[in-house]
Amino acid sequence: MVNLDKWLKNRTFHYNEFTDIKRLVELKERKGVTISLCFPTLNEEKTIGKSIVVMKSELMDRYPLVDEIAVIDSGSTDNTLSIAKNFGADTYLASDYLKSEGECRGKGENLWKALYLLKGDIIVYVDADISNIHPRFAYGLIGPLLMEPEVKFVKAFYNRPFKTSAGISPSGGGRVTEILIRPLFSQFFPDLTGVIQPLSGEYAGYREMLEKISFPIGYGVETGMLIDLYQKYGLDSIAQTNIDLRIHRNQTTASLGKMSFGILQTFWNRLKKYKDLPPIAPESFMLRQMAIDNDDYKVIEYDIREKERTPMIEVEDYLKKYHKKKK
Repeated sequence: MVNLDKWLKNRTFHYNEFTDIKRLVELKERKGVTISLCFPTLNEEKTIGKSIVVMKSELMDRYPLVDEIAVIDSGSTDNTLSIAKNFGADTYLASDYLKSEGECRGKGENLWKALYLLKGDIIVYVDADISNIHPRFAYGLIGPLLMEPEVKFVKAFYNRPFKTSAGISPSGGGRVTEILIRPLFSQFFPDLTGVIQPLSGEYAGYREMLEKISFPIGYGVETGMLIDLYQKYGLDSIAQTNIDLRIHRNQTTASLGKMSFGILQTFWNRLKKYKDLPPIAPESFMLRQMAIDNDDYKVIEYDIREKERTPMIEVEDYLKKYHKKKK
C-alpha cells in the first residue's frame, strides 16, 4: 500500500491554484496539446445552455484554453440538442456514430464515443446538470494536467448540498460513495481510498490513457475508469481538485439503489480481472425494489446490465482516425 498521506499532500489541489488561466494557456501552447470539453447529456435543457455559455465565454473566447466544446447526447426527448447547438457547442447523438460497434445507451457510452468524436489530446468531462456551473469545473481539472508532468488523470471533489424537507443541508451528497464504494475500496483497492469523491462526474485525462481502458456504459463508468487507470498507471498518475461547491439535482434513494446495482457489476468484473479471487458472476441482473401503495406491497423489477465497451484503441474506425500508420 502506498503512503496515502504523502499522496494526498502531493496530488490534492484547489481550483484557486489555477485561476491564472492565461498561464494555463501558455503551458498548453508550450506542450503543444489540444483540449476538448465534453458534456454528456440526457434531457438537460434546463442547464445545458448556461453551461455552454459560461465555459465558452471564459475558456474559448476570452482565453483560448479549450479548443472545442461538445455535447454527446443519449437521445434526449427535450430541447437539449437544439439549445446546445444554438449556444455554440458541437452536438452529437451518440447512436449515430460507430454503428458497427452496436448501439448502447448510457453516460458511459457517451464518454466512450467522445474519444472518437472529439479531437483533443486532453478530454475534460463535465456533467450537464450543474446549477452553479463555473469555469473552475474545467480549469480546476486542466491545471494539474498541464502543471504536473506525472499527472495524467484528475478528478473533482466538492461540497455537495443536500436538499431535504427542512431545506438545504450544507453536505450529505456522495451517499453511494460512503455506503458502497469506500467500503469496497478499503477491502480490495485500499490505495484508492484517498480519492475523496470517486463517483464525481467531473474529470479530465489524456487521450493516450483513456483510449486504453474499457468503459462501462452506465452507472459503473466512474468506478471502472478509476480502478483501471490506477491498475495500469499507478496512483501517482491520478490527482484530485477541490472545486468547492457543486449544486445539482439530488437522486432518490431508489435511484441510488439502481446506481449501486450497476456499480457492483463493474466492481465484480474488476475483482475478476485484477485480484486472485474466484470469479463472481451475478445470478440475476434483475434489481428488485419494494414499493407500497396504500397498504399494498409489491415488488418492482429493473433489468440492469452494465455492459462494457472495449478500449477505444481496439476499435478499427478509431485506429484509422487517430492512429494512421506513418508512411
